[in-house]
Amino acid sequence: CFCLFLPQISICRDLPNIEVITFSVNAISDLEPLNQCQNLSELYLRKNNIASLNELFYLKNLPRLRVLWLSENPCCGSDPHHYRMTVLRNLPSLQKLDNQAVTEEELSQALVDGEEITAPPARRNVGNGCPESTESSAAESTTETESELLNFSLEETNKIREELGMKPVPKDKFSSFSPRETDCNCKKRNNVLNAILLLTKELDAEGLEIIHQTVGRRLQAFRKKELQEE
Repeated sequence: CFCLFLPQISICRDLPNIEVITFSVNAISDLEPLNQCQNLSELYLRKNNIASLNELFYLKNLPRLRVLWLSENPCCGSDPHHYRMTVLRNLPSLQKLDNQAVTEEELSQALVDGEEITAPPARRNVGNGCPESTESSAAESTTETESELLNFSLEETNKIREELGMKPVPKDKFSSFSPRETDCNCKKRNNVLNAILLLTKELDAEGLEIIHQTVGRRLQAFRKKELQEE
């Protein structure tokens, strides 16, 4: 079982066997990267920027999904009953929604009161090639959301580094993980870095030695290139 705490959801396209993912407080608005995660059983998305319940379209074909936490997103709206019934109509295999057990009565009622989702939400693209919604842009511009995301990512990353016997990252050195970072390539780099740190916990001594040797060769190549450029 793999469980990841990541600052961006796009890395999931490369992790089809992931089983448990925590994305709470992460400024996420798009669930499309999850539609290939066929082994996903638990998904935590509390307090993000998911604007439309049509995002559930990407979760409908995940056969093992049993736990979903979606509360405190814009898509929950002002009608809790309609929200819960719509989620359960489209994801009838859920056993727990927003930390509340799903009952057989609710599943039956969802067929009447819930809205069937048959298409994904519309998207708009921004100039740098990264998909973004108006709600996401507005939320990410607030100091409160930026601070929450930075603290959440820093805490989780340092927890992982501690388990791996590595020194914690000082807060003033963690700015590259901030929501202010808008460059897609930098975000991808940070996603890959976090994923590598997490997945090294699954390796034995032989696997870690292979990683160590590979990283050593890569560092030598980079240093050689830097000397040549100088």
